[in-house]
Amino acid sequence: MYVSGTLGTKSDSMELVEGGTGAETAQALQNIGLILKACGASFSDLVKVSVFLADIKTFPEMNDAYLEVMGSDPPARITVGGAELARGAAVEIDAVAYKPHAISDGISETR
Repeated sequence: MYVSGTLGTKSDSMELVEGGTGAETAQALQNIGLILKACGASFSDLVKVSVFLADIKTFPEMNDAYLEVMGSDPPARITVGGAELARGAAVEIDAVAYKPHAISDGISETR
């Protein structure tokens, strides 16, 4: 599953949460979690995450919020700084997840 660039927008809104990079990171990950859940997956199925920061100096804030959600064994990640992001966001995150799906005869396949 490919989760395209996700911002730290409030639920059912295109308005960014207040609080800067850390708060936007937490909200973007919450939004990604909802997308994964709708696809029958979870954070444990993530294999790669890309994080884009408007200002690389905010990396510590992003990283703290990221690790709070992802735990001590997060998926592979790249972080890019100096990006001009949609809506003036401080952070944008995309992700790739892998989740085999069982089919009726009990054989697993990927989609």
